[in-house]
Amino acid sequence: MADLPPSVERLLDDTDPPTIRPTTTAAVSAAVTACASESVSIVPVGGDTGLSGGTELPDATPAVHVALDGLDAIRSVDAGRWTITAEAGVTIQAVQEAAAAVGRQFAPDWGARGSATVGGAVSTDAGGHNVVRHGNMRENVLGLEVVLADGTVWDGLRALRKDSSGYDLKQLFIGGEGTLGIVTAAVLRLVPATPHRQSALAAIPDLDQLAALVELVRTASDGTLTAIELMPDTGLQIAADRLEIAHPLADTTADHVLVSLAAGEPVTDRLTAILAEAADRGLITDAVVASSGDQEAALWQLRDVQSPTQSRPELVDASLKYDAAVPVDRIADLVRVVGSHVRSAAPDAQVHAFGHVGDGNIHLWVLPGTDPAAFAAQRTQLRDDIDAIVFAHDGTLSAEHGIGTLLRDRIGDQKPPIEWDLMRRIKHTLDPGNIFNPGKTLPDQST
Repeated sequence: MADLPPSVERLLDDTDPPTIRPTTTAAVSAAVTACASESVSIVPVGGDTGLSGGTELPDATPAVHVALDGLDAIRSVDAGRWTITAEAGVTIQAVQEAAAAVGRQFAPDWGARGSATVGGAVSTDAGGHNVVRHGNMRENVLGLEVVLADGTVWDGLRALRKDSSGYDLKQLFIGGEGTLGIVTAAVLRLVPATPHRQSALAAIPDLDQLAALVELVRTASDGTLTAIELMPDTGLQIAADRLEIAHPLADTTADHVLVSLAAGEPVTDRLTAILAEAADRGLITDAVVASSGDQEAALWQLRDVQSPTQSRPELVDASLKYDAAVPVDRIADLVRVVGSHVRSAAPDAQVHAFGHVGDGNIHLWVLPGTDPAAFAAQRTQLRDDIDAIVFAHDGTLSAEHGIGTLLRDRIGDQKPPIEWDLMRRIKHTLDPGNIFNPGKTLPDQST
């Protein structure tokens, strides 16, 4: 990496790679101003829990990380407005706890809640378990404070639910992965607390029943559905072994779904009625309902450990990983087609598909089998084939983890060229010097 100018070096802490750690928005502005004047690239870093290479430093140009963990203040909790204003370095868990303290709820949630931060969640438009009811971060942000490429601070921290006075500028930075500006604070939407939450794990006889089951749960839950997650039995059994708990069901069929309802009043009767109807219609063959807080936590632990990053970390580096999304009625077909292709092209490999079927987001992993060398030789071709399968199902490779560097050279075929061209025009307008997170998100025009 090229040497940094003295004006930027004096802002660094003593860590490697070179990092600036501001603790105020004014300090972020000063850092951006200094870097911009010296053509030093800036890569913002939040909780660094991303999975798409969005915080990698470029090799070809002088560059620094701007770590935002020092901006860790919750500026206000406004129960009457149903909002919370938090700085970029505040963890999602801290936001959730602050909301709960005033009888409210911050709905977005995922396994890395204790380390993922507001700034990173906004910049990647993070999703998680509750998207089916409350949407991604994009639907839960009312206003932003952003440092722009010349160091100017845009104060858009407004708590308006309805504002039709021109372009909704905050949406440019939500999901922008730090390529247009640095998010330093956000006004976040709160929702009513749902103290009564209950989950059930159900076995489904075949993926053909998945769409009908999702339809039943969504309609019969009457607005109380917060999550419906697909978990194959192979992953469920491995997670149970990893957690040293018993498999919760007697029927260990090919796939299971975890359904969660939440409301201000008990949801037990509604959940059991849904399960009974699903059983009568042949959509499920077995089910268990959490009857205590410990059982509820255990079911969700099994879900959180579905990812091979936790259940089979020794295979992660050699695997293919997808954060894909397709229209909800095409989930089963996507899983089947990918599985069939992998069985044909790499019979020794294993497909592990799990995730948020209520909103179409499937985490697809292709894990090497007993011959890692053979899998490594096929890996690139398998990746290209599966990319094409996802696009053929009207899907995306980036549902909630961002594009970063991992998907940048693969995502181009998802959208028509005019869409990428419009994004490049916006990038050039807001960041003409290309100092913010260069080489991320937007495909090269040649790809």
